[in-house]
Amino acid sequence: MKRRAFAFAGVASALALGGLLAACTTPPKATVPGTVPAQVASSELPPPAPREFRAAWVSTVANIDWPSKQNLSAQQQQQEAIAILDRAKALNLNAIVLQVRPAADAIYPSKLEPWSEYLTGAQGKAPQPWYDPLKFWITEAHARGLELHAWFNPYRARHNNAKSPAAPNHISRTNPAAVKSYGKFLWMDPGEESASKQTLDVVLDVVKRYDIDGVHIDDYFYPYPIEAPSAAGNDAALDGKAGKAELDFPDQPSWQRYVASGGKLDKASWRRENVNHLIERMYKEIHEEKRWVRFGISPFGLGRPDRRPPGISGFSQYDKLYADAETWLQNGWLDYLSPQLYWPMSQTAQAYDVLLDYWIGQNTQGRHVWPGLFTSRIGAPSKDYQPQEIIQQIGVARSRPGAGGHVHFSMVTLMENRKGIDDQLTAGHYAQPALVPASPWLGNTPPALPKVSAARAGNAVKLKMVPGKADAVYAVWSRYGSQWRFAVASAGQATVTVADDATLGQADAVFVSAVDRLGNESERIQVWRKS
Repeated sequence: MKRRAFAFAGVASALALGGLLAACTTPPKATVPGTVPAQVASSELPPPAPREFRAAWVSTVANIDWPSKQNLSAQQQQQEAIAILDRAKALNLNAIVLQVRPAADAIYPSKLEPWSEYLTGAQGKAPQPWYDPLKFWITEAHARGLELHAWFNPYRARHNNAKSPAAPNHISRTNPAAVKSYGKFLWMDPGEESASKQTLDVVLDVVKRYDIDGVHIDDYFYPYPIEAPSAAGNDAALDGKAGKAELDFPDQPSWQRYVASGGKLDKASWRRENVNHLIERMYKEIHEEKRWVRFGISPFGLGRPDRRPPGISGFSQYDKLYADAETWLQNGWLDYLSPQLYWPMSQTAQAYDVLLDYWIGQNTQGRHVWPGLFTSRIGAPSKDYQPQEIIQQIGVARSRPGAGGHVHFSMVTLMENRKGIDDQLTAGHYAQPALVPASPWLGNTPPALPKVSAARAGNAVKLKMVPGKADAVYAVWSRYGSQWRFAVASAGQATVTVADDATLGQADAVFVSAVDRLGNESERIQVWRKS
């Protein structure tokens, strides 16, 4: 077989953006060194790249996902992280949402907050031997072409299962007036400016120091109400139970200061405004620091009672958590919303498809809507899901043009392949990889064409990459007769192998495009053609 090599460079043209798929609108130009670019017939172009956000939450709180238990060695923690990332890559996921701040603590070295006890069993104690877990996760995720979104709990200061004493630099000791005891938890008071500033400073510190792809906050704003004196919390909210004699959050000092200063809002509206103020500032200041870092929020799945579709009922985060997610969407204070749609398809009072349509309908700014799925219900001791429940929910999301992906809670279920869920996903919905949908409101200039050379080597075509400064991943199409196959490679990979097929033989043609941190795609260029 005659060996052929191609090298490419140039300026990419703008691409049409939006929807689940993004197609190249201009035929790719292939350049053999020393020759004039030649057009490739449009009939020979590969299909559009599949686009879908496929992520899983990795919880550090209570050691739900990682590390599997406290006080593992640094090497054991790293081995578990690599196993999670390898499984995510094998499943054709494209992002991990890693909890980096479970309770006003950190899984990375911080001057603002102590090390988390979920790493070492003692708050304030670093992993041994010392390493930076967040940097490790980011490096290993990017090496596999996966995004890494840093997940922060905005206000929780101590979980009810915490066992070690608070470290000297924990906010409950450095600023006790900003922390309130609520049931078995400690909670940062959103009405205290110093508490909100602490959260914002922590988030921006991570954005500045780490090469993350996203900032993610969860559904814990004001705490889930508890019945005095029991602790029902968000489990009761998911079950749709109304609280009895709820214990009010003890924020009288900050409320009285607001009233004394001439504030005119009622208490519920004031609480919502406290949260809104943090959300708005977080969105603005994240993008002032790094425009490509997307900001995502995962609120409770039920919206405001006065806007709900007929037949939908249950817990009101608007009235109980003081979370006005509709306002965040409609003001464009986030880049993606992952509402926790944690109910089965058949549960009519919280119908998955109706709720998904509701959130899509609230999305007047055209941000991403990527619902959260309760995948960990599979194999659970009670309210057990069958894998088909999750398969169907993904299918419903795919049928909605306004929904471009989903997030699994949590990774532990996929690591255990409960009831064969991994097998069903890779045989169906995840049979091929997908690019993360683009975020054109943050920037829509395509990256330059990738620089690639290609040559036959044994039973494969070997691609050698020269990474561009803006590249995050490469999209690779290979054609075997009439069949196109799609792959995603990390921009840090020096080489990519396009193997011969056992049945169909060698690839007839290979195309490559560059994709930047915002999901913008260059033109696709032909880097190999079978002689």
